[in-house]
Amino acid sequence: MTNWLGHIVAILVITVWGTTFVSSKVLLNQGISPDEIFLSRFMIAYISLFIFSHRKLFSNSVKDEFIMAGLGITGGSLYFLSENHALVYDTSSNVSIIVGSCPLLTMLLVGCIRHEMRPTGKQIIGAIIAFAGMTLVILNGQLVLHLNPLGDTLAILAALTWAVYSLLMTYVNGRYTTDFITRKVFFYGILTILPFVFASEQHTISTSSLFHPIILGNIIFLGLVASTMCYVAWNWTLNTIGTFSATNYIFFQSSITLVVAFVSLDEPITVMAVIGLLILIVGMFITLRA
Repeated sequence: MTNWLGHIVAILVITVWGTTFVSSKVLLNQGISPDEIFLSRFMIAYISLFIFSHRKLFSNSVKDEFIMAGLGITGGSLYFLSENHALVYDTSSNVSIIVGSCPLLTMLLVGCIRHEMRPTGKQIIGAIIAFAGMTLVILNGQLVLHLNPLGDTLAILAALTWAVYSLLMTYVNGRYTTDFITRKVFFYGILTILPFVFASEQHTISTSSLFHPIILGNIIFLGLVASTMCYVAWNWTLNTIGTFSATNYIFFQSSITLVVAFVSLDEPITVMAVIGLLILIVGMFITLRA
């Protein structure tokens, strides 16, 4: 029962994360910088989680505390910085496809370092099929990709950082509570993003603009729902159904984004995207069965 619940929670988390681009786009259109969006949502997430989880402040060892810091960097500041800045220099399609490869990178990285967790041949084949389907969904009828060395490099960095995040989670999951780990992710994410925020020339969040209903509503959604609830749920899912099974659900994020864009932005869905979704489902089925 718990195993099935883990899969359901993973789908719910990916569904929410697939819709966050709408909130982020609204805030960007309001003149809020990507660094400030990240800082605001993680600060809200940290404070809200600290209220309910504040008895244990530090890890059991210095080594574990360094792992927690690594989680905050790879699952927080560095991931968001590299992904958001990749979008500045590259097309959204390129970035989505490259970042969407993180389940495959996770399999390779975890398999190479944690030999007892090596993926099976069927898991790898299923992930490759799912990646191919996800690529068709993202392309959505547009077969031309425009390569950009800087943007592509940043996108690869984003995918690698999330793979490292998944790897680091295997060392602490089960030894610490999910809320403690997640709170540490938010803390070190905030701590390591601050130098970039202070170094940035764009500071647009003022007290008056912060309490604007549109800005405040979207920041609260990103902070409480997409960060606090989803990160806690995701980290629990990694421990419940395993790193590979959970991470592979990231392939579906592009499909969720496509549907949301169709409903809210009237962006078309092509036959290629539908075929890609079907291929993606087949790949996921093979992986989960393995």
